[in-house]
Amino acid sequence: MDTRISICRFAFCLALFTPAAAGAALPLITDDAGTVGKGHFQLEVNAQYDHDNSHGVTTTGGQVAPIFTYGLTDSIDLVLITPYLWINEKSNLTKSSENGPADATVDVKFRFFEKDGLSFAIKPGLSLPTGDDDKGLGTGKWGYHVYLIGTKETGPWSFSANLGYIRNETNADTDERNIWHVSVATIYTLNDRWKIAADLVAERNTGKDADNDPVYALGGVIFSLTKDIDLDLGVKAGLTSSATDWSLLTGATFRF
Repeated sequence: MDTRISICRFAFCLALFTPAAAGAALPLITDDAGTVGKGHFQLEVNAQYDHDNSHGVTTTGGQVAPIFTYGLTDSIDLVLITPYLWINEKSNLTKSSENGPADATVDVKFRFFEKDGLSFAIKPGLSLPTGDDDKGLGTGKWGYHVYLIGTKETGPWSFSANLGYIRNETNADTDERNIWHVSVATIYTLNDRWKIAADLVAERNTGKDADNDPVYALGGVIFSLTKDIDLDLGVKAGLTSSATDWSLLTGATFRF
């Protein structure tokens, strides 16, 4: 496989399987149906390190992704995500490395139902060609995606599920165009300071020649330093051969 295509595919998958992709409560990938409220602003800073070893090729990479959310109304949020990626690929024969801004995304989350702890939202979005296509850090094209989000809160428990569609514009000859996404997550509130989070995520493999689809499990903790500042830490593990072996995630959330 061409090195640029390989890096581009890894960058696309890295963007898909990160909290930044869905704007979720860090470190989760699965989004919840909640919104920040009219006139309120939220800044999330997500950092991730990925490590994978497959067929004699070791790939490491990561991202730092600021996520800016503004409440247009009590039920509508505007979300901007601007990731910065770095990717290293090494085998016995070749070695390559790239870093730089990746494709940014703009999302609008609309919570259209809320009753008795059950809520639903829809979140369409655009992918902007801000990443360097020549380096494989972006697609060089506009893209789009849409997520249907459901959340149920009961006592200390919160359960969320996502069903999504992502248009993949990386490489028409080698990659699938239409990517499905499904994920479920839960958060358990221990007390005013601590929460435990778990996530299970699957998506269609971007490669046309792939043997299986990537599936991930994620576990983490959220610590509320104050009512407006959260810190988080998580570990993500691949459950299928096409999934990245393991990832470390950390981040912080600030509410204004």
